[in-house]
Amino acid sequence: MHAARVLIVGLTAVIVVLALALVTITVGRSSTPSAADLAAPVDALAGSDDDCVTCHRLQTPGIVEQYGHSTMAAAGVSCQDCHVVEEGYPGSVPHEGLFVLNQPTTAICQNCHVQEVAQFNQSRHGLPAYVAYAGDEILTAAQTQIYASIPEGGNDPEATRARNALHELEGEAITRFACEACHDIGKPAADGSVGQCSSCHLRHEFSLEQARKPETCNFCHIGPDHPQWEIYQESPHGIYYATGGDKWHWDAEPGTLSAADFPAPTCATCHISGFGSAGTTHDIGDRLTWFLFAPISSRRPAWQDNKVRMQGVCRECHNQNFITEFYAAADAATERVNAWVVESNQTIAPLKEHNLLTPAPFDEPIDFTHFNLWHHWGRTAKFGVWMQGPDYVQWHGAYEILHDMAELREQVRDKLDEAGLETESH
Repeated sequence: MHAARVLIVGLTAVIVVLALALVTITVGRSSTPSAADLAAPVDALAGSDDDCVTCHRLQTPGIVEQYGHSTMAAAGVSCQDCHVVEEGYPGSVPHEGLFVLNQPTTAICQNCHVQEVAQFNQSRHGLPAYVAYAGDEILTAAQTQIYASIPEGGNDPEATRARNALHELEGEAITRFACEACHDIGKPAADGSVGQCSSCHLRHEFSLEQARKPETCNFCHIGPDHPQWEIYQESPHGIYYATGGDKWHWDAEPGTLSAADFPAPTCATCHISGFGSAGTTHDIGDRLTWFLFAPISSRRPAWQDNKVRMQGVCRECHNQNFITEFYAAADAATERVNAWVVESNQTIAPLKEHNLLTPAPFDEPIDFTHFNLWHHWGRTAKFGVWMQGPDYVQWHGAYEILHDMAELREQVRDKLDEAGLETESH
C-alpha cells in the first residue's frame, strides 16, 4: 500500500511539471510571435509587369526588392518617373531605347519635393559643402548667385582656402575616397542642379527610419574635425538612444513627432524633423545660433529666430529655465574658444609681419600646428559644448588647444631667433 501511494504521488508530480511546462510554452508562443506570425512587409512591385521592374528583377534584384518596399513605390512613383528624361538631357545615357539618369538629380526630386530642395539649396549641405574642397571657380553664374545668397557661403574664406590646399596636396587618388565622399553632398550635377539627396536618403528604400537614425549622419560627421557622432554617443541624449532607441517610433508620420515618439533627440530631431513648435526643414543650420565650424565663430545672421526654433524642440523635454541657463553657459564657452584662437593668430602674427612663413600651405610643421588648433580642437570643443559631450570639450578640445598653443609659441620663438629678431614679447 505504501509503495502504491509513493507511485501515485510521483506520477502526480510528473503530471504537474508537464502541465506547467505546457503552459509556459503556450504563453511564450503567444507573447513572442514567430517569424511566420509576423506580417510580411508589403511589396508594391510584387505583381508588376513594368519593363524596368521585369528586367531589373533579373539584373539587380536587390534594388527592385528595396524599392518595392518603399513609400515611394507604394505611392505609385515608377522607375521612369525618377530616371527617364528626354533625349539630350545633361548627364543622361541611352538605355534600352530610352534616355536615363543613372542617379536622379535634385532637379528631378524637386518635381515632387519643391520645399525640401529649396531649403537644401540654402544649407551648408548644399554648395558650401562642395566649394569647401573644390573652390568656387567652377560654379556657373546661377550657382554663384545661389552660393552668395547662402548665409554660410563665403563666411569663412580663410578656412575654405586651407581645405582647398589640402585637397590639392593629397591628390585625386586619395580625395575621391576622403574629402569628396562627404563634401559631394553639395556637388552640382550636369543639369545645373545642386546636391545629392541620396547622401542622406539611401537608395532605393528611402526609409524614414534610416534617415532619422544618427548612424546615417555618422558617415560624415565623425573624426577629429567634426566628431558629432562620437560626441552624441557620450551625451545623455546618445545614451538614451543607445539604451532605448529600439522602442522609438521610427516610422511615425512626418510633422506629427513628439516626445512620445522620440523620448530623446537624434541628429534629425534637432536639425531637421518637425518636432514641438519647430517645422520640418532641410536647412540644417536653420536652428543654429553660431557658425561653429569657423576658426573664430560668429553669430548667424538670423540667430535670434534660429534660437526660437531650436528651443521649441528643447522645450518638449526641458523647462525654459534649464534651456536659458544652458544657452548662456554654452555661449560663454564658445567665446572662450574664440579667444584662444584669436590668441593663436596673435602668436603667429610676427612671423607673417616679417615674412618668415613660406608661401606654400602645409609645407612646415607650424602650418599644421596652427591649423589643428582651430580646425580640430577648437571645433571639437565647441561642438562638444553644444551637444553635451564633456570628454570632447576637455581632452579632445580644450586640452589639445592649450597643448598646441604651447607648441606654437615655441615654434614662433625658434623662427624669430633664427632670424635674429627679438622674442621677449612673444
